[in-house]
Amino acid sequence: MLPQYLVNFKLAELPQEETDVLIIGSGIAGLYAALKLSTGYRVMLVTKEEAENGSTELAQGGIAAALGENDSPAAHFEDTLRAGAGLCDRDAVAVLVEEGPRRVRELIELGVPFDREDGKLALGREGAHSRRRIVHAGGDATGDVIWRCLAARAWQEPRITVRQGVMALDLLVADKRCYGALVWEGASNRIKAVFAGATVLASGGAGRLFPVTTNPPVATGDGLAMAYRCGAEVVDLEFFQFHPTVLAHPAAGGFLISEAVRGEGAVLRNSRGERFMPAYHPLAELAPRDIVSRAISAEMERHKAAHVFLDLTTIQPAVLERRFPRIVAACRKLGLEPTRDWVPVAPAAHYFMGGVRTDVWGRTNIDGLYACGEVACTGVHGANRLASNSLLEGVVFSARIAEFLLGESPLRRPQRVPPFIFQGLKEGGLEKRADLSWLQRLVQEKVGLCRNGPELQDCLRELEVRLNDLGLAADSRTAAAWANLLTVAWLMARAAAWRQESRGAHYRLDFPASRPEWVKRLVLSREEGIKEVKVNA
Repeated sequence: MLPQYLVNFKLAELPQEETDVLIIGSGIAGLYAALKLSTGYRVMLVTKEEAENGSTELAQGGIAAALGENDSPAAHFEDTLRAGAGLCDRDAVAVLVEEGPRRVRELIELGVPFDREDGKLALGREGAHSRRRIVHAGGDATGDVIWRCLAARAWQEPRITVRQGVMALDLLVADKRCYGALVWEGASNRIKAVFAGATVLASGGAGRLFPVTTNPPVATGDGLAMAYRCGAEVVDLEFFQFHPTVLAHPAAGGFLISEAVRGEGAVLRNSRGERFMPAYHPLAELAPRDIVSRAISAEMERHKAAHVFLDLTTIQPAVLERRFPRIVAACRKLGLEPTRDWVPVAPAAHYFMGGVRTDVWGRTNIDGLYACGEVACTGVHGANRLASNSLLEGVVFSARIAEFLLGESPLRRPQRVPPFIFQGLKEGGLEKRADLSWLQRLVQEKVGLCRNGPELQDCLRELEVRLNDLGLAADSRTAAAWANLLTVAWLMARAAAWRQESRGAHYRLDFPASRPEWVKRLVLSREEGIKEVKVNA
C-alpha cells in the first residue's frame, strides 16, 4: 500500500492558515467555483505556478451548449452518449446538457465576449456533434478569453485569496473527513497546513505522463494522486483521450489544431495525399476523437510515415484567418502557410476522462472533499469525451458544488482538527530517483493509443519496482510531482489491464471488440482496493 503522505510532518510544528473553502487549481473549474462560493464564504485558491499556466487557457475550439435555434439539450444528450461508447452516466450527462446553456449565459453576464455573427452567437461544429453548438471567443482563443475574464473577476473579489506558486502536496484526511491540505510554498520553500471546512480539487489532468501532450507542464496528476493517497475513490482511469490533430513539428511543443477546423471543412490526407477518413467512419473527419486518432495512427503505420496532413486549403482564406487566428499564426511561425500548405499532424495525449469519483454535486467518498473539472469523474464523458464538453463540465459541476455548499448543505467547519503526525518515510533522495523521460517512454509505449495484455503486464512490473521509491520523503516540489506521475501511471496501467475489451479511448489489440459484459466501471481506492460497479447507462 502506498504511503498516505509524501513527506514526514508533525502538524503542531507547521505554519498554519485557515479558510472556509480551499480550492486547489486555477483553471475554469477552480475560478468559477471560487466566484460562486465567494458569495457566502471566504475562499483561498492555491495554484502551483502562475495562475494562467493551466490547460484552460490552451483550449481552442470552444464550449458546447444547446443554444442554437435547431438544437436542444436532448440532442446534445444523445451526442454525448454516443461519443461515450456506452459508459456515460445518464444522470450526469442530463445535468451537463440541461444546465449548460444557463452557465454559458452566466459567462456572458460576467463579460465573456463570445464571437457573434449578425448579432447572434456564432456557433461552430466539431466531431461527433450533430448540430452547430460550439460557442467560441477570439476565434480559436476561447479558453484564454474565458480564463482572463474569470481571473479578473476573482482578483477583484475581496473574499477570494489567490496564492500562486503554492503546490498542494497532500490532503489532510482522518476518519474519512478532509480538514484541508498540506501545501508547499515555492517562494519560501516551506510546507504549511491550510485548514478548510471544504476542500475542492480543481487541479486538472495528467498529460505529462506522455512525451508529447497538449497539456502544460503543470499537468502532473497531482490532484488525482493526492486524492488516491488519502482514500478517495478514483474511476475510469483506463480512458485517456488522444487528440487526433496535434501539430507534428519538433518546435511545436504539442500545439493542438482544433477539431473546429474540421468542422469548417478541413480534411485529413495521408502521406500520399489521399483523403482517408471516409473509409473509416460515416462521419469522416467529424467522427469521435478515438476513431479519428486510431485512423491516423493506422495510416501512419500503413505508409511508414511520421504524420499525416491536415488540409486547411478547403477553407476560404478570409474565414480561416478570422476564425482561427492562433492556429494560422502558429503555423506561420514554423514556416507553414495554412492557406496553401498541408499541415503535418499526429495524435497526442490530450485529456483524462477518468478521475476522482464524484456524484453530480461534486462530492467524493471523503466528507468535506469535492472535485470538479478534469481531475473529477462524474461519468459524464464515459469512454470518450465529446469535443468541447470539457469547458462546459468545468462550469456546470463547479457551480453545483457551490450550490450544494451554499444551499442544501451549508459549510460546517470542524471544531477540532486531529493532531496529524506522519513519520513513515525515509528522508531524502527521491528527487534523484526521478526519471521523467523513462516514465513517459514507458507509458507511451505500453499504455498509449493502442495496448495489449502482455505489454500492460510488463508495464505494471516496471512501475511496481519504481513504486518502492515512494518510501522516500519528497525532498522537493519536483520530487512530489514525480511521485504523483508515477502513482497515476500505475493506476492507469492497472485499469487498462483490467478492461479486456476495446471501448472508446481504450483500445486493446488483443481484445479489439467491445463486449456487453464490460459495460461496467473500475473503481480503485488505496484502502479498499478494486471494485467493479454498474454503469447508470
